[in-house]
Amino acid sequence: MPPSRRRLRARGRRSRRGIAAATLLAVLGTGSWSVSATPLVTGPPPGTAAWLADPAAPPHPSAAAPDTAAAFFAALAPAEQDRLAERYPRVVGNLDGAPPRLRYAANARAWQEHFGEPPAPGQQLLAFDPRGRGTFAEVYGDLAAAQRIAVIVPGAGNDLARHATPSGMARNLHRRMARDNPAVPAAVIAWVGYTTPGEAGADAATGRLAEAGAPRLARFLAGLATVTGAAPAAVFCHSYGAVVCGLAADGLSPAEAGDLVFLAAPGTRAADAGALGTPARVWAARAPGDWVRLVPHVRVLGLGHGTDPADPGYGARVVTAETVRGHAGYLEPGTDALRNFSAIALGDHTAVTCAPASEECHDARRG
Repeated sequence: MPPSRRRLRARGRRSRRGIAAATLLAVLGTGSWSVSATPLVTGPPPGTAAWLADPAAPPHPSAAAPDTAAAFFAALAPAEQDRLAERYPRVVGNLDGAPPRLRYAANARAWQEHFGEPPAPGQQLLAFDPRGRGTFAEVYGDLAAAQRIAVIVPGAGNDLARHATPSGMARNLHRRMARDNPAVPAAVIAWVGYTTPGEAGADAATGRLAEAGAPRLARFLAGLATVTGAAPAAVFCHSYGAVVCGLAADGLSPAEAGDLVFLAAPGTRAADAGALGTPARVWAARAPGDWVRLVPHVRVLGLGHGTDPADPGYGARVVTAETVRGHAGYLEPGTDALRNFSAIALGDHTAVTCAPASEECHDARRG
């Protein structure tokens, strides 16, 4: 091939990559890299130094595995457990593997110290960290008695100040599960345990925050598996949360996640379901009118998150979301998506409605 033609082809490839990158930034709501990156909150929680110096010789809050933390508390008398929760609320409240009742009490105390008033009556916080924009995990249902657990991982713009959306998603799913099978005790958790991208900025188009959030999600799920007797969790990953779940997938054991459900996903940073490296069942849903369909499903110059998991070629079990409105309506009451997600979380796969082209879903439904 003449050098001039090779140069033209190379220039064309660079141009197409540039167009894709520019389109991706435009669709995700940012116009340039000049937008400052979302600051990450890292390191163990406040109070860690005093916690580690306590005569009880407690485990390191970020280095010890959740089963180590669980064994530590199991060896303590209830009064000693309560003492630690009262003295080190920000540590115990965020310690995966600690008994849920202690974490609720510790986080209620930390909330009171931070806001000057207690949480709302009945609010169950399994995690609470007010640093930065704030992270939290809120539980609906009786976690100790639950046979089925669902975890919702939301996307951009969710934080402590804007907790209503993920908490509403969890509440709606819990109510639907109770309606669909009241004989099965269930709990649903809104997990905003990572720093999400802001509503404007380049972070939604990159994997930086997902890479930081994925190990936190994996640790949280390992903690749930340690302290509950429920079936492996069904994890629902919305929007940018799908990127977090996609990066966490290969580190999850069969006991920690039985189902990964990608909804309204810009991608998962995996070429297909097999590339996730997870033993969990992989599901997907995307509403016909969701703007995420306009996101270029590419990875170019560090931008983008790859293949759409609702694409038939990805290999996920795709369920319908025909009655969903917009990008955030997947868990709204009355939608076919919420009904499908309840069936998945309850393990009733014969009750899901499959997308017509999804052979994987139809096979699972028949099986």
